[in-house]
Amino acid sequence: MEKNREIDIARNVKTIEWLRTEIVSHVANLFKAMWQNREELILDALAGLIMAAYLLGKRLGITYSKLDSKVVNKVKASMLEDHEIEKWYGDMNSLLHFWQDRRGDGIDRREN
Repeated sequence: MEKNREIDIARNVKTIEWLRTEIVSHVANLFKAMWQNREELILDALAGLIMAAYLLGKRLGITYSKLDSKVVNKVKASMLEDHEIEKWYGDMNSLLHFWQDRRGDGIDRREN
């Protein structure tokens, strides 16, 4: 039984390292796509980055709903702190409304 636990720990560590490299790769792809001004590639890189962040969180013991809650709280805090992006464009407010529209109250409470 101890051998299986060691294998699970090693596999989890390897997965975490792989996800870290995926995040770096998606950031690099995003920068290239922005340079090329190619919307489909930008979307693909952003989607991959978000997906990898959620999966990394899960491997680190953070549920998807907990991460969602933290993002919503950071958006709200940024609005209260009068973040420049909120002042200039109202993006924090629109992101919060997007989240609330998709999830009812902005947070998916199911534990994943």
